[in-house]
Amino acid sequence: MGVFLVLCSVFLLAAAVPAWSEKHSLYYIYTALSKPVQSPGIYQFTAMGLLDDREIDYYNSKEQKKIPRQHWMKEKMQEDYWEKGTQSRKSKEQWFNVNVDILMKRMRHNESDVHVLQWRHGCEIEKEGSELKFSKGIDEYSYDGENFLSFDDKESQWIAPVDAALPTKRKWDNVPILNQYTKGYLEKECVDWLNKFREYGDEEVQKGSPPEVDVFAKRCTSDKTKVKLACFATGFYPKDVIMSIRKYRSPLREDEIESTGVRPNHDGTFQLKKTVIIQEDEKAEYDCFVFHRTLKEPIIIKWDGKCQDCTQESMMSMVIGVVIGVVLMLAVGGLVYFLWRRRHNAGQGSANNRSLDREIKCAHLNVLPKTAIEGSQPGSDSDSDRDLQWSKPACRSTITTTTVFRVRASLNICNGGSVAFFMVNSDSPDNHLIFGGCL
Repeated sequence: MGVFLVLCSVFLLAAAVPAWSEKHSLYYIYTALSKPVQSPGIYQFTAMGLLDDREIDYYNSKEQKKIPRQHWMKEKMQEDYWEKGTQSRKSKEQWFNVNVDILMKRMRHNESDVHVLQWRHGCEIEKEGSELKFSKGIDEYSYDGENFLSFDDKESQWIAPVDAALPTKRKWDNVPILNQYTKGYLEKECVDWLNKFREYGDEEVQKGSPPEVDVFAKRCTSDKTKVKLACFATGFYPKDVIMSIRKYRSPLREDEIESTGVRPNHDGTFQLKKTVIIQEDEKAEYDCFVFHRTLKEPIIIKWDGKCQDCTQESMMSMVIGVVIGVVLMLAVGGLVYFLWRRRHNAGQGSANNRSLDREIKCAHLNVLPKTAIEGSQPGSDSDSDRDLQWSKPACRSTITTTTVFRVRASLNICNGGSVAFFMVNSDSPDNHLIFGGCL
């Protein structure tokens, strides 16, 4: 019986962890705006190289210099590589400036608005047995975040998903040598550079970084009887990861779970969070299951059944209740005191009025009008000042208006086509000479 349970456990663990397919990618992304914007960190033209989703080089229209983003790139690549890369990026910047204007005129877009043209090209490889082979190549454009043009690697032709891209498709398809070069670059040259960069950054790129995992629960804001159970993994690289929230060691269905999707950290690693809403008093056994290629075995962390802010919220409710009680007691006491003072002053006033009547009878008549006017002239007493003070705002707040520039294409990176380029030399994976002219 014991042997049977062990075998079942091994079988279930193997079923939970699918065969890991090793994949790698090299992409170059270019983004051009139709005009400069006055927002920090946003430039009219930017370009970057990404190896396995980690930035390896960068260029922008302000600095106009291609620079390394990884220390091993700086150490391994000669100065000549960065100089030629800078000239290549400057040429592309000029090309993009011209073609953004062309597309705006073709689509009859207003020049007062900001428009975005992006290009992404690169390749992916996948491990088959002991060998890494070409998996797919991507050469695509987007305009204002919408698919514009893309290269079909299998058919060696351009795909135009919108009518505005048809003139470009016809122009570039009429140059067969361009399509042949594009296919060759994606399937051969890009793969060679990908493997070379992986070799240079062997320790960091191939070894990767394992995830740190945490499980916690917080009160659900929409329903106080429920909590949101979260599984959070961060610090892993590359970004491919397997995560599931399990109940009694059985993964919950994906339609029950909310996921943030894999997001980048500031240090080049990634993070992922998945959550599920459950009853606060539920006694089921939940855990978080995470597997990454850097791990020898999955990370499984059980939820301890505690809610982070539930106790704190209860204490806060008690404190608020006590405060409200004290405020009510003070209010009642203040009201009683006010009524007593009012009655007391009323009695005092009637006595004073009787005394005043006696004084008036004895006073000189020509004094009374003057005294009455001075004592009751509207706007001359301190009450009118108090009225003015209450009519003013109790506090002043300065509102600073911040203009936030949103690039519609920023999270929908290119699903369009390719620029017509020829390779001038093979000393850089993105050192191309523009060929075939404009979009």
